[in-house]
Amino acid sequence: MKIILAPDKFKNSVSGFEFCKAVESGLKEMHPDIKVVTLPLADGGDGTIDIINFYLKGEFVSVQVHNPFFERIYASYLFADESKTAFIEMAEASGIKLLKPEELDCKNATTLGTGELIVNALNRGAKQIILGIGGSATNDCGIGMATALGYRFLDKNEKEVKPIGANLSKIKKIDASNIHEQLKSVKFQIACDVENPLYGENGAVQVYAKQKGANKKDRVLLEQGLQDFSKVLENHFNVDVQSVKGGGAAGGMGIASKVFFNGILEPGITLVKDLADFNNQIQGADWLITGEGKLDVQTLSGKTIRGVLDSAKAKKIKVAALCGAIDLDENKLKDFGIDYADAVLNYSENLNDAMENGKAYLEEMAKVFAEKHL
Repeated sequence: MKIILAPDKFKNSVSGFEFCKAVESGLKEMHPDIKVVTLPLADGGDGTIDIINFYLKGEFVSVQVHNPFFERIYASYLFADESKTAFIEMAEASGIKLLKPEELDCKNATTLGTGELIVNALNRGAKQIILGIGGSATNDCGIGMATALGYRFLDKNEKEVKPIGANLSKIKKIDASNIHEQLKSVKFQIACDVENPLYGENGAVQVYAKQKGANKKDRVLLEQGLQDFSKVLENHFNVDVQSVKGGGAAGGMGIASKVFFNGILEPGITLVKDLADFNNQIQGADWLITGEGKLDVQTLSGKTIRGVLDSAKAKKIKVAALCGAIDLDENKLKDFGIDYADAVLNYSENLNDAMENGKAYLEEMAKVFAEKHL
């Protein structure tokens, strides 16, 4: 019998690796000869880099780059020498996490540091770059990143503009004559879990800029900047900017990734599954056991379990969900394609107990599942 373990983390409680260890232990106590394949997953959020490294088996590379306000910092990315694949999280160089809440000011922030990480990976011989664009402190439509890669953004006097969001309306021309020579030969995949267009009611500014420190006046300036700059992008790259789903992600990094290096925007879970060779690995499995902290209606919107269910359905594999909490009734679970579900909260005394002792409860849940179904 072949069982696949493919969980996400339980935030602040159990990592994907800990889930696999606990559940495998429970299953094997009941059935020592069972074949268990561990394929921990993530959807691009916190902890994704550790999951990706499980498959890439790379090393962390530390590089001196510029933070969102052009100050020198050290930032890291993952590089696998064997496959020449880099995994870069823009949050490491251009993220909110680098700043105090009172420092957030996305109109004056830049993605230059993210571009510098990409340059370092290119110089190392990267053939494939996976870029995670969550957690940004920026709204510069990627011009900082592109500047690091050799693009120049010129005003009406042919002078180069400082690559920040506040200057987007000043740009009249893009000079791509001196871009990094490796740029066109590398495959770029962009982990992007939102579908917001670049501008407008659901665009980068209206939805995200306030939480990045933009006041009302700033947001008017930035919205106009994105609209003006989109015309420049359309003229230069011959692309309908506003039609690109996810173009507004991370202050315009979605569209920037597409036009400046022909990146493919995909949900984070899709990229991680590809790295794990997931659809081939699950072939011939009897059960697929997944899990996350809370199973609810949001699970349908691109989260890890959604990706697991899509693959399981295509291969007609039964799915068990062992979660921290479940906020769906039996009919909804069946509609999702979940054949068995159990929650840590069914075993724990309270939420604190569940959070602190999740691993032990998961092992117990695995035994209960094995007794009933294996």
